[in-house]
Amino acid sequence: MSSISLLKQKAGIVLEKKKLSKVVARVGLVLDISGSMRGLYKNGTVQKVVERILAVASQFDDDGTLDVWVYDNEFSRLKSVTERDFVNYVEEYILNNDLIHKFGRNDEPPVMEDVIKKYTVESPSSEPAFIVFINDGGCKRTIKKSVVESSNKPMFWQFVGIGDSNFEVLEKLDTMEGRFVDNANFFHIKDIEKTTDEDLYNQLLNEFPSWLTEAKAKEIL
Repeated sequence: MSSISLLKQKAGIVLEKKKLSKVVARVGLVLDISGSMRGLYKNGTVQKVVERILAVASQFDDDGTLDVWVYDNEFSRLKSVTERDFVNYVEEYILNNDLIHKFGRNDEPPVMEDVIKKYTVESPSSEPAFIVFINDGGCKRTIKKSVVESSNKPMFWQFVGIGDSNFEVLEKLDTMEGRFVDNANFFHIKDIEKTTDEDLYNQLLNEFPSWLTEAKAKEIL
């Protein structure tokens, strides 16, 4: 069985358990490519993250497409990835792409605004967008504007902190005021390589079901 088939199987079990197996959603992945992430790109960790999230997209999305962004102090919207072309995706489309700004400082709001634009202006849909946002610390406080602005839209932000940096801003997401619904969740993994697929999927999909319920009740979906 191929690695992606195995990951899909594991994701499917968690989706079933959380009563999400009938949900259709678009899936986006935003990857921090600031300087402190350099080692994780070079050693294959980020490629594995892409594959693990692609397995979720393959279950949620009719055409199994994962939309991808990278950001440091600039951002790039990349070629979407599917089961047909995920092999060496990071090497080919990110590391070897000279058009992508990499390994600078991190600045989240511009890429978040582009994500919002894609799912609500360019390609509006009644299907929700599930956004996995990988950050290795030092997230800007000004993300509040984007989170609040998108709280009445069919979008859910799942922030994942990796490493052992400062996640103070993301840790306060649950108490962020001014939102139409609670549209964001955060969890922290020190070493994503040592986290099992089952544990990762359980945490990734922990709050999405309750957001779906509330979003339907408030007619966002």
